[in-house]
Amino acid sequence: MAQGQNRSSNSLVVPQANAALDQLKYEVAQELGIQIPQDGYYGFMATRDTGAIGGHITRRLVQIAEQQLAGQFSR
Repeated sequence: MAQGQNRSSNSLVVPQANAALDQLKYEVAQELGIQIPQDGYYGFMATRDTGAIGGHITRRLVQIAEQQLAGQFSR
């Protein structure tokens, strides 16, 4: 698969968020000590590693949303 292509049927509600999500993916992978393939092909990565990255991204996004909601209600 060529770099930048995605076979997922999921689509972003805010397409401009793609760069931020990619950055978050690399940050989480680095924190976990997981090397993301430079060619963009994840086929040789362990499912456990890709799942760990996705799980941590989800936790971080939920945390960010909770903080934003808490800020809205405290005003």
